[in-house]
Amino acid sequence: MVSIKTTCCIAGGGPAGMMLGFLLARAGVSVVVLEKHADFLRDFRGDTVHPSTLEMMSELGVLNEFLELPHSEVRQLSLQIGDDRVVIGHFDHLPVHCKFIALMPQWDFLNFIADHAKRYQTFDLRMQAEATDLIEENGRVVGLHAKTPDGGIEIRADLIVGCDGRHSTIRVKAGLKSDDYGAPMDVMWFRLSRKPGDPDETFGHIEGGRMMVMLNRNEYWQSAYVIPKGSADEVKRAGLDKFRTTIGEMSPFTRDRLEEIEGWDTVMLLTVAVDRLRRWYRSGLLCIGDAAHAMSPIGGVGINLAVQDAVAAANILAEPLRRQTVTIETLKDVQKRREFPTRFTQRLQIVLQNNVIGPALRGERPKAPFFMKVLQWPLFRRIPGRVLALGVRPEHIRTPDLAPRTHKAA
Repeated sequence: MVSIKTTCCIAGGGPAGMMLGFLLARAGVSVVVLEKHADFLRDFRGDTVHPSTLEMMSELGVLNEFLELPHSEVRQLSLQIGDDRVVIGHFDHLPVHCKFIALMPQWDFLNFIADHAKRYQTFDLRMQAEATDLIEENGRVVGLHAKTPDGGIEIRADLIVGCDGRHSTIRVKAGLKSDDYGAPMDVMWFRLSRKPGDPDETFGHIEGGRMMVMLNRNEYWQSAYVIPKGSADEVKRAGLDKFRTTIGEMSPFTRDRLEEIEGWDTVMLLTVAVDRLRRWYRSGLLCIGDAAHAMSPIGGVGINLAVQDAVAAANILAEPLRRQTVTIETLKDVQKRREFPTRFTQRLQIVLQNNVIGPALRGERPKAPFFMKVLQWPLFRRIPGRVLALGVRPEHIRTPDLAPRTHKAA
């Protein structure tokens, strides 16, 4: 077995793991990031890069380069709830460089962060390396075991960070307990081509018994058919023709291309969960991102909360990690910093689930709740856009750029 010693080992190369690894390495902390897949090419993941994350790119001095990647821009989000049409976010008033949400494949986002991180000698990304267990000594986590195509590796580190998603192995092995807040829906994701004459706007549509969201990705629509929790097998038993017909009824302009849904293998099921760890840390270990709090897809905020977790964690941890002075109180400070934004956002998602999505999926006639109508009034209409775009406690890059560089990554 190969044995490695580093300062920080991050399990999971998603948005939280890659951003934390990049910021710590940039600040002079030796970091190993483990990603269990061979690449980042997995479709239908969180592809909404909000203004809060784009502002961090500006603070890092890479915004212009980042925006050269293929993306589309959403400057307003609206939702049709029965007969009510409500704007759930417009962004032209925000005090940021980018007054839009960038829709970008998550693999492009992750490859971009990885390429910049690799320019630092302190950064070590290991693909096809999956964390499988923790190493503990005297009640403290001191490392982890991982499997790779070439065999097992043992990594000893001053700090292990779990960023391995909502099905986190790290949090299970650490024995960290979570509270499950439930979700009334699951999501079936698929693609449809986008043609001249199609609407420009990214939008959602809720009717009694069903819901659709369509994200404008320039050349195609990334489409989400929202179904009652646990009903995917029932939808499939009804047949692909029935599924196509339903999509055409929800979005009539797509009827000329529904044969592009060739089979169920072109439809990906996202099992929605909303949960949160009671405690995000143990001695020698911390969880952030989806490993600490699984988010509903409502608002597409998951990737941006994960990135903000990473920025806050880097701000708090970089200096103690360099000095080898990380304590349980240091880790507690990360949770204290990020727990309120997480609770607030999850609470909003649960309110929308319980008052809009759940009743609609049960077949009740949907209508916009009174509070959503109030937020359309001129006095209040800036509020939802600001909360959606920036969150309730936006993080900013505080870590320095200290580490020696290798060479410019390809």
